[in-house]
Amino acid sequence: MSLFQGMSITSSALTAQRLRMDVISSNMANVDTTRGKVVDGVWQPYTRKMVVMQPQGQSFSSILNASLGKSGSAEMNGVKVTNIVEDDSPYRLVYDPQHPDANEDGYVQMPNVDPLREMVDLISTTRSYEANVTVLNASKSMYMKALEIGK
Repeated sequence: MSLFQGMSITSSALTAQRLRMDVISSNMANVDTTRGKVVDGVWQPYTRKMVVMQPQGQSFSSILNASLGKSGSAEMNGVKVTNIVEDDSPYRLVYDPQHPDANEDGYVQMPNVDPLREMVDLISTTRSYEANVTVLNASKSMYMKALEIGK
């Protein structure tokens, strides 16, 4: 394990969490957008998006086994975003016959974005980001203290 591998792992997590925050912000901004995309010539509401992440390099179990001396080598390279997928949950139907996008029964298809879920995800993402910043600062502090040993 190199000296700066911990900082590299932390920076990859910071980048992934920042993208996740951006996607959540986009979801919240479009909570009432009834015209998100055209499918078969018909406007569809905005569809909630989610970030898919996976570890770079080896899996957690292989790293744990290597650290316990069972087999292999412990090499971790952080996290990466593999995809941004659309949520396949159904759209909400809201009765509003005056809305320009209402169907013949007076219902409007609204995005499948739940503001409560988005806020919980945002809080979780923010806490993860803050934890990674703390790890980065602690690593930096340890490296600085190590450089001061020779003084």
